[in-house]
Amino acid sequence: MDVVLWCDVLTTGTAGRRSPAARGNAMMLPALFFYLFAGLTVAAGCMVIVVRNPVHAVLFLILAFFNAAGLFVLLGAEFLAMILVVVYVGAVAVLFLFVVMMLDVDFAELRAGFVRNAPLGAIVGLILLGELIMVVGFRVLEPGALAQPTAPIPTAGSGITNTEAIGRVLYTKYMYYFEGAGLILLVAMIGAIVLTLRHKQGVKRQSIAAQVARRKTTAIDVVKVPSGGAIVPAAGERRG
Repeated sequence: MDVVLWCDVLTTGTAGRRSPAARGNAMMLPALFFYLFAGLTVAAGCMVIVVRNPVHAVLFLILAFFNAAGLFVLLGAEFLAMILVVVYVGAVAVLFLFVVMMLDVDFAELRAGFVRNAPLGAIVGLILLGELIMVVGFRVLEPGALAQPTAPIPTAGSGITNTEAIGRVLYTKYMYYFEGAGLILLVAMIGAIVLTLRHKQGVKRQSIAAQVARRKTTAIDVVKVPSGGAIVPAAGERRG
């Protein structure tokens, strides 16, 4: 990964006359932050896989998201950094945390099925590894492709922010792809609700229609109880 380092140096006046040491310090600071955020992101990602406690894994995932947002800020993409923090950390990761803590998940059963699903996981991992190799190899084989952006990059004096530039491209050229991604997320959300919806046996549930349809003959039993005695109807004779 090439890290682009820059510093604004004034070319006019005495303010622009900086010493080589000052220029070196100004260029070294972004590099230090890059290696700090990148190292913490990689370390947090590894801990997500290594730790056994799922709650700790979600917390490490949140830490990885925050450091990835810091990398986006260094690249000048503050909008993507904000989206990463607000959407992924504020919604997705917190949702994962509440799901793990509130649902009665049988982790012993999940560990038992790990060996059974290991071949499928290995195949998916190899596919993802191949995609990463293709992405890196594309830059090596076609270095000129990256020099042809989809839309002009806004300059400092154009008055166009990163958010506006992304919105112009996203809602014009990639409009149908954006809608397709939203549809896929909607289907995934519905599928998650259906899969996690469990109907427990033996749990009494309220039936509004049955309550409204009740009459005196079906709701009241008139029983003559002898003095000093009690009559309990059998289970089959009880009326709801």
